[in-house]
Amino acid sequence: MSNTPRRTLTRRRFLTRGALAASAVALPYYIPASALGRDGAVAPSERIVLGGIGIGGRGSYDLGVMLGMPDVQCVAVCDVLKSRRAAAKNLVDSKQGNKDCAVYGDLREFLAERTDVAAVLIATGDRWHALASVLAMRAGKDVYCEKPACLTMAQGQMVVETARRYARVYQTGAQRLSEPHHVFAIEMARSGRLGQVHTVYADCRWRDGLRRDWLPAEPEPPKEELDWDLFLGPCPWRPYNHGYLNSGWYHFYDLATDVAMWGAHTVAQALAGLDMTKVTTIEFEYAGPDATMVTRLSNGVKLVLFRVAGSVWERCEYWHGACGERFDGPEGWAAAADGYSGPEVSSPALLGEYRKVVSDYTARTQRPMNHVRDFFDCIRSRRPTVANPDVMYRSMNICLAADICEQLKRNLKFDLRKAEFVGDREANRMRSRAMRAPYMG
Repeated sequence: MSNTPRRTLTRRRFLTRGALAASAVALPYYIPASALGRDGAVAPSERIVLGGIGIGGRGSYDLGVMLGMPDVQCVAVCDVLKSRRAAAKNLVDSKQGNKDCAVYGDLREFLAERTDVAAVLIATGDRWHALASVLAMRAGKDVYCEKPACLTMAQGQMVVETARRYARVYQTGAQRLSEPHHVFAIEMARSGRLGQVHTVYADCRWRDGLRRDWLPAEPEPPKEELDWDLFLGPCPWRPYNHGYLNSGWYHFYDLATDVAMWGAHTVAQALAGLDMTKVTTIEFEYAGPDATMVTRLSNGVKLVLFRVAGSVWERCEYWHGACGERFDGPEGWAAAADGYSGPEVSSPALLGEYRKVVSDYTARTQRPMNHVRDFFDCIRSRRPTVANPDVMYRSMNICLAADICEQLKRNLKFDLRKAEFVGDREANRMRSRAMRAPYMG
C-alpha cells in the first residue's frame, strides 16, 4: 500500500478535467500530409533511414541522388573533415526542410550510436572503403559503397564474407551496370545477338604507377578540424600534408589503386556480358610499360584492359569518352561509354532492337535503370543488388591481379575460384597489405 495521501476526486475537479478533455478534442490538431504518407509522400514508418560516411565530392553527389528518393530519410552524416560535415548537414537539412541531421567525426562512434540507421552511403577515400563497409555491416547496416571497393584481394574477401555472415545488402558504385546504353551493350553480348563473343575491351585508364614517397611534414590542423590519424585509417602512417586532402591521396600507392580506379567500373561491365559460370582461370600477359594488357579467360575469351594516354575523353579506336566497354563477336560488335547519346554498334541494324533489349532486361531482372534505386529496392526485398559483393569481388580481383602483374613485370595466371595466383608465391603475397592498428577490421 502506498503512503501517499489519496486525492479525492471532487465534483469541481471532475468537471475541470472534462472541460480540458473536451477542449483538446475541439481544437484542431494539424498533422502534415507527409507524416501520414499522403500527397505522394512516404510515411516515416515506411522510410529507409540513411546515414552518410565520407561525404566529399563524389559522396555529396551520391547523397544528393539518395535524398531525391521519396522513401529515404537521412538522419546523420560523418566525415573526418569538419568543413565537409557542415556542408553535408546543410545539404541534408535544406533538402529535408529541417535541421535534424546529426554530424559525427568518427565513423565508429556514428555506427555505435545510430542504431536507427538502416543503410549507409560510404564514399570515403579508397583506403577506407572495405573496412568501413565491414564495420557498417557488422553494425547491422546495409551498404552502398563507392568504388573501388577494396585496396586488396584480402579486403575484398573480407567484404564478401561479412555481407554473407550478417545477411546484409551491399551495392558497389559501378553505376553503369544500371544505365540503358551499357545494359544494351552487355545484353547484346549476353543474349548471343553478337554470336559467340571472342574479345571484350575494358577502358582501364592505367596511371602508370602510383607514388611511393611521402610529402613533406606540415603542422597538423586541430583534431576538431581534421583527425589525421583517422583520415589515414588502415594505411601506413605518414606525416600530415595538406596535399593529401581534396583527392590528393589518389596519387599514392598506400592510399589508392591503379587499374581498379577505372577498372572497378569497366571490368564489371565487361564480365556482365559473359557467361562466367565455367571460367576458372585468367592469364595476364605483361606487355611492358605504357602498353595495353591482354588477358585470356579459360573459356577462350580475350579480355583487353585498354590503356589510353592523355585525357579521359580522348577518342580511341574502340569508343570515345570514358568508362567504355566493347564486345566483339562474329555477328558484330556493341560498345558504350560515358557521354553517348546512344550505344555504338558495328551495323545500324543492331540498334533496331534497342528498346526491346533494354525492356527484356528489366522484365527478366525486375531491376530499375537507376543504381541507387536498385540498392533501396533490394533493401526492401533482401535480394542481391546488381553490383553485389560477388560481382565486386570478381571484377576487383582481376583489376588487382593486373596491378600485381604490372608491378612484377611478368606474366601471371590467376585462379578465379581460389582467388590465388598459380605457382607464384611472390604474387600471392601481394594479395594483401598490412592494415595499421587499430584499423584492422
